[in-house]
Amino acid sequence: MKIKSILAKPFAKRVAKRIYKQSNNAVKTQNKVLKKLIAQAKNTNFGIDHNFKNIKSYEDFKNQVPIRDYEALKTYVEKVVEGKPNILWKGKPLYFAKTSGTTSGTKYIPLTKESMPNHIEAARNALLLYINETQKADFLQGKMIFLQGSPELGDTNGIKTGRLSGISAHYVPSYLTKNRLPSWETNCIEDWETKVEAVIDETINEDMTLIGGIPSWVQMYFERIVERTGKKVGEVFPNFNLFVYGGVNYEPYRNKFEELIGRKVDAIEFYPASEGFIACQDSQEEKGMLLLINNGMFYEFIPAEEFYNEKPTRLSIEDVKLGENYVIILNTNAGLWGYNIGDTVEFVSLNPPRIIVTGRIKHFISAFGEHVIGKEVEEAMNVNTKGTNISVSEFTVAPQITPEEGLPYHEWFVEFVNKPDNLEEFISKVDAELQKQNSYYLDLISGKVLQPLKITIIKKGGFNSYMKSVGKLGGQNKVPRLSNDRKIADELTKFSE
Repeated sequence: MKIKSILAKPFAKRVAKRIYKQSNNAVKTQNKVLKKLIAQAKNTNFGIDHNFKNIKSYEDFKNQVPIRDYEALKTYVEKVVEGKPNILWKGKPLYFAKTSGTTSGTKYIPLTKESMPNHIEAARNALLLYINETQKADFLQGKMIFLQGSPELGDTNGIKTGRLSGISAHYVPSYLTKNRLPSWETNCIEDWETKVEAVIDETINEDMTLIGGIPSWVQMYFERIVERTGKKVGEVFPNFNLFVYGGVNYEPYRNKFEELIGRKVDAIEFYPASEGFIACQDSQEEKGMLLLINNGMFYEFIPAEEFYNEKPTRLSIEDVKLGENYVIILNTNAGLWGYNIGDTVEFVSLNPPRIIVTGRIKHFISAFGEHVIGKEVEEAMNVNTKGTNISVSEFTVAPQITPEEGLPYHEWFVEFVNKPDNLEEFISKVDAELQKQNSYYLDLISGKVLQPLKITIIKKGGFNSYMKSVGKLGGQNKVPRLSNDRKIADELTKFSE
């Protein structure tokens, strides 16, 4: 008897009703969250330093708490890492999520007894929202896998430390433990290629119904299954019907995934960060992800074009608008205040609030004032591959400021699964779409400041080879979609055809 799937549906209905009630009263809910966060942290070092006891409104909060990134908050974080209590949040963290920062080196993001349940509950609720909308719950009867980092944890002055995905592995609900793969031993394998083979060994004969992970690394898992069996993934796993992903936009991978699987499957997008679980896709019909407005975080939004101003505009959810590109700022029950995680988002719905991730505030191309963002290059690629036999495994874009001859241009590094029959025609169409997406880029092309983009074809497996060469193969690592310099581009040329 499918007891799990039967019980899940009424439970999903109750959870969805509660979530949408809060989401449809987002301003009121967020104000309560801010008030609670300030009350809980007013006696911490940070709260005392920033006069939390006299904060009565969001305007007060903005006046007392500046916007910071990890580097600017580091003096507080270092005290937490040393083991001192009541610095950013009451007591000590339960864990540190260890991440790699480009400027800060290793970052230690605190996870507290208040924040950790929010991560776990958000992932659960995303699946419940899917069940409630689609009435599909049979995936709960089969096996599930989330390709992730090692669950082995280190110790930092008495606080357990590891990757967020590895920490989360310790919180698998008991009712899913028997469904969850791979084994603990396999999950602990550090070498990604070895790990993928071991994962296949454990899953290939199982009834896999849900598969999750960053698309680029799940693609590697799928490709190896096809190589081993000579069958499509959908034949090997006939009941696989739900793909859960996060970290990058799925659209550039969709054609390749459907080819590897042999059919379409439903997909749910997560927006988790070590700093907090921000949003999740709540509908197979509506665009974007539902912003989780009662998940231990108070959100702020800064118009992206103002971000580097001395005094940029800071908005709560009450004043955001559709279609604007915002830098998202977090204030969390793990003690991160005015914290810039570096992502940019756009609202596609206000009631309930739904967002799409448009890129990284530091990942853009503006070598000539064009300020091209990730969303725009992805849309230019998607428009010209969707519904065609052209399939792209991975791509990234960088400026070529000093070409050997001619005008500067944007250089696209593309690993094709199926190449276009006419590459020059494809380039022309992608460039035309990018001009459509970004008026500044259009002006630069029209004004003969830039020449149209060029594509450098990366050989098959080249992106994985590059990631391996820089020690970032697998796990939660991903190639930036855009760079404003040639650091990645110059390395990738080593893997070109």
